[in-house]
Amino acid sequence: MTTRVVVLLSGSGTLCQALLDAIADGEVDAQVVAVVSDQASAYGLERARQAGVPAVAHPLPKGGDRAAWDAELTEIVAGFEPDLVASAGFMKLLGESFLGRFGGRTINTHPALLPSFPGMHGPRDALAAGVKVAGATVFLVDPGVDTGKILLQGAVDVLDDDDVDTLHERIKVVERRLLTQAVSEWKKKEHP
Repeated sequence: MTTRVVVLLSGSGTLCQALLDAIADGEVDAQVVAVVSDQASAYGLERARQAGVPAVAHPLPKGGDRAAWDAELTEIVAGFEPDLVASAGFMKLLGESFLGRFGGRTINTHPALLPSFPGMHGPRDALAAGVKVAGATVFLVDPGVDTGKILLQGAVDVLDDDDVDTLHERIKVVERRLLTQAVSEWKKKEHP
């Protein structure tokens, strides 16, 4: 049975594009049934439209009610009846309403080897710590910040001449592979 996926994103959508490409190439038995962004100008929404996937912008107004926004996001996503929600570069924490409905079937990607370097600046923090190996993680979303059960990880060597951008670009390659792998394995591992 094909896994129905809603992708949440905030930016350019390269992770989403990797998933769309893997599905189109027959590498992943899934269907992206919608892409939802908290940024109306996110290029990831355009990528969705180009792939014939419904694209929905749901921004949080400045000073807006976070709980109400989360409840609305929950209803938007529920309308697409996903088996799995993939947070792929989505820069908002998912709240109580969302996790109450989709907890246990929402995954996230992170550009660090969790539990090390959670939060918004994984590659920067890894460089600052002087580690020799960085990487990416796919995990189940829980109420914490990057604290959920780790599903997959992939390592990237930190090079002597790396800066945040060069390291992050190499991590993104691994992140894309791990996201497609996690979606591909979802039915087998999580819901036999």
